[in-house]
Amino acid sequence: MSDLENPQQPAFTVRLNGSGGTVRGWVVVDSLYDGLAMGGTRMTTGVTEDEVAGLARDMTDKFTLAGLPIGGAKAGIVSDGGDREETFRTFGRTVKPLLHGGIHLGIDMGVTPADRAVFFAEAGYDPRYRLGAPDMPVDWRTYYEPLIDCTGHGVGVGAVTALEADGRAEPARVVVQGFGAVGRAVARFLEERGHVVVGVADVEGTISADRLPVADLVAVTDEFGRIDRSRLPQNVTVSTGPDAWLDVDADLLVLAAQKYALNAENAHRLRAGLVVEGANLASSAEAKEKVRAAGATLVPGVIANIGGAASAALAVTRVVPFDLAADARKAWVFDWVGDRVRQNTRDLLEIAAAGAGDPLPALLTARRKDRR
Repeated sequence: MSDLENPQQPAFTVRLNGSGGTVRGWVVVDSLYDGLAMGGTRMTTGVTEDEVAGLARDMTDKFTLAGLPIGGAKAGIVSDGGDREETFRTFGRTVKPLLHGGIHLGIDMGVTPADRAVFFAEAGYDPRYRLGAPDMPVDWRTYYEPLIDCTGHGVGVGAVTALEADGRAEPARVVVQGFGAVGRAVARFLEERGHVVVGVADVEGTISADRLPVADLVAVTDEFGRIDRSRLPQNVTVSTGPDAWLDVDADLLVLAAQKYALNAENAHRLRAGLVVEGANLASSAEAKEKVRAAGATLVPGVIANIGGAASAALAVTRVVPFDLAADARKAWVFDWVGDRVRQNTRDLLEIAAAGAGDPLPALLTARRKDRR
C-alpha cells in the first residue's frame, strides 16, 4: 500500500527537459500511498534537484503527521518567470503522464493559481475526476480558493498551542518574517487573539514598533508581500540591515518566507524563545540545533505549515465532505487542519520535554505506526 514506513530514498525522480518546448526542472516523488502523491510546483532561478527532493520529503512528513492517505512529491522549474505562458504550457505537456498517473502537482513559490490553470489545461488534467475515486462535485478553483488563509491558520494554531503549553498568560510579542499570504494570515490570527505584532519583514527590510497595526500594513502590501514604504503608519522603525527581524525584541518568531531564513550564520542572534516555521525548509538543520541548544522551542513547518497541502490532499483523497455547503465545508477544513496542528504540536512538545535532541523523528515514527 505504502512506502512511507521506509522513506530513505525518493520513490523516483523525473528530470524535465520539455515536451514540444524547453523547460528545465525536476519532479521528485518521495513516497507513494496507494499509488498517490502530491506537492507544489516551485519556480525560481536557483531551485535545485536537492532542494526539490528536500521539499518532497517535507511533503511526505506533513502527510504522515497529519494521517492523510497520500505520499509526498514536489516539482521545481528553473526559470526567472519570463514567458510564463509558454513555460507552463510546456510544463503541462511534460508532466501530463504524472498528473494522470496519480501525482497531483499544485502551486508553490513563484507559481500562481493562473499558472496552475495553464498547465492543468495543457495536460488535460482535472482533479475532479480520478479512476477509482468519486468525482468532486465542484471544480478545483471553487474548492481551493476560499482556503487561501488555511496555511496561516494552521501556523497560528501551532504558535498559540506552543505558547499555551509554556504556561504563558500575557500577550506575546510577535515578529513575522515574510508578509506574503501566509505571513499576513498569521499576523491577523495572532492579533485577533490578543498578541502584539512588533515586527514584520519583507524583501526590502524590517518594520518594527511597540505595536504594529496589522490591518494598516496589510492594506499597503501587494500580492507578493512587498510593503509600500511610502504609505507606512506613523511611529514605525524601518531597517534594511541583513536579517534585522532577528534583532527585534520578541517572544515569538514566525518564519514565513524563504528557505533557510534561520541558519548557522544568524541563529545566534535569535531573541525569541519560540520559533514557528510557516514556510518550507525555513530553518537549516544547524540552526535548529542551535535553537535547541539555546533552550528555545521550534515548531517545524511539517507540523505547522500544512494548511495548503492538507486542504489539497483532503480533496484529492476525497476525505473532505463535499456534501456540505461551501461555508460549512471551508469551516470543516479549517477545523480539521487546526486539530491536526494542535495535536502534533502538543505531542512534539511532550516528547521534547521527556528527552534531549530533536523530538521530530520520534513523533514521525509514532505516526507511521498509526498509519499501518
